Amino acid sequence: MCLAFDRPMVMGILNVTPDSFSDGGRFNTLQRALQRVEQMVNEGADIIDIGGESTRPGAQPVSEAEEIERVAPLVEAVRSRFDIPISVDSSKAGVMRAAVAVGADMLNDVRALQEGAALQAAAELDVPVCLMHMQGEPRTMQADPVYTDVVADVMAFLSGRVQACMAAGIARDKLLIDPGFGFGKKLSHNLLLLKELHRFKTLDVPIMVGISRKGMIGAIVDKPVERRLYGSLAAVALALWQGADILRVHDVAATVDVLKVCQAVKQASAQN
Repeated sequence: MCLAFDRPMVMGILNVTPDSFSDGGRFNTLQRALQRVEQMVNEGADIIDIGGESTRPGAQPVSEAEEIERVAPLVEAVRSRFDIPISVDSSKAGVMRAAVAVGADMLNDVRALQEGAALQAAAELDVPVCLMHMQGEPRTMQADPVYTDVVADVMAFLSGRVQACMAAGIARDKLLIDPGFGFGKKLSHNLLLLKELHRFKTLDVPIMVGISRKGMIGAIVDKPVERRLYGSLAAVALALWQGADILRVHDVAATVDVLKVCQAVKQASAQN
């Protein structure tokens, strides 16, 4: 399946994990997961992102074998039932290979292909891949993140990873970047990254933003995870206005409406 990033798109999140911060344990049976995919497809999702290992702060690692067991059967089932691109959220080469073998169309790596043989695997699989910035590891990343200049530092890292991928044989038009909101970043860092998101356009690859229901939204609106929809939508609108290309979200239908409004305003032209 061909993925073209020529318009803003909505990526629906499907975590088949017991411990993800927002929906852990809700979709960890095949039937429930497929029902959730059907709902997101009907709500207008452009891509489904399947994850088998939580990367929330403090999350415990999962073995490659267990992650494959969680992810591969679901990818195969989604591919057989729905005509929608599938992304797999993983840092492990074995998971990437297993997922693409049964129908995944895209890789989404919070570690930017720095683990083990991930870079080689991505090059050989020849599918689009999103490179995310994270300072530290999920278990400790929020302990005390420090930056000299968070926007410049994150841009430099992502630029370096883009170059490393190209040197490994991955074409630039197969690459996306994600600043990594909430991954080794304080609230002040996250706010600056969102405020200056337009600067990432200079890296000349599509930008993915994953900000849905995250702790930064909770810190601003002082609401628990299940009550962060409106704050998340405000952040989505700000990201879209600055050029975000993919919005990775839990709340697909509401985000699709925000995208439609932002696009209508951006495309408006003077009429007599």
